[in-house]
Amino acid sequence: MSEPLAIETVDLQKRFDATDALRGLNLRVPQGSIFGFLGRNGAGKTTTIKLLLGMARPTAGQARVLGLSADDAAASVTIRTRTGFVDENKVLYDYMTVEEIIRFTAAFYPGWRRDLEKRYLQSFELPLHQKTTALSLGMRSKLSLLLALCRGVELLVLDEPTSGLDPAASEAVLQTLVTHVSTERLTVFLSSHHLADVDQIADHIAIIDAGRTVVSGDLEDLRARYRRVQLVFTGDAPDITFHTPGVVRVRRQGRVMTALSNAGSDALIEEAMRFGPVSADVLPVTLKEIFLESVALED
Repeated sequence: MSEPLAIETVDLQKRFDATDALRGLNLRVPQGSIFGFLGRNGAGKTTTIKLLLGMARPTAGQARVLGLSADDAAASVTIRTRTGFVDENKVLYDYMTVEEIIRFTAAFYPGWRRDLEKRYLQSFELPLHQKTTALSLGMRSKLSLLLALCRGVELLVLDEPTSGLDPAASEAVLQTLVTHVSTERLTVFLSSHHLADVDQIADHIAIIDAGRTVVSGDLEDLRARYRRVQLVFTGDAPDITFHTPGVVRVRRQGRVMTALSNAGSDALIEEAMRFGPVSADVLPVTLKEIFLESVALED
């Protein structure tokens, strides 16, 4: 039986005039996961979020969020009531105090969690009587997160939540997300340029480039599958075309050849040894390397 999904897109496409922002995007976001959504500027991340939240309509394809069609006007309203959204701008009503904006927001959500409000007010050390305009960027981020988490939502969509934060504030936000997901029924969809943040807390990821998914899956599975094989020869590395499935990229520099595989290393090593290298080493691959190699394929 397949795992239940909080978000699923099938061949999702979006065209703006003559520009294809999404060109057949496929996503599967398991319920209860922290899902890292990665891509370069212009890859289509913001467009995807707009389509998921019903803020734009797809040119073709399908998007389902919490089991509902994001393309349906009535369903998209329900999606937004069951979803919290925090973007990098952390837009707040600057004329309100922290306490006023909390009470204002809570009035719109019958399922508002006062227990979570109390918890995060204390852990974030938010000053209740201070105007939001006077808050630091870190405090604005924490307040925005509180307003999203206390709604009792099933899905939290975050667009660059740690952008501009110092390391301490960033760590506080990330640890809050991990703790919340472990104790509450929640899925987090985290769009970020900060690979270290995603690497720290995500359990599933998707890397997109030029409007398409190029890598996706359970992060631990990806770490286990991706391997870099480094071969050293007595002379210049030969011009080899590997036939082993899963070879992503081959590079040569003098006597050294490195081959990146997304299907483990055993079969690749077996084939490589036929060419007589003097040494062969298998190296683990980081999320950063997977990202850089994956988006480079589209260049």
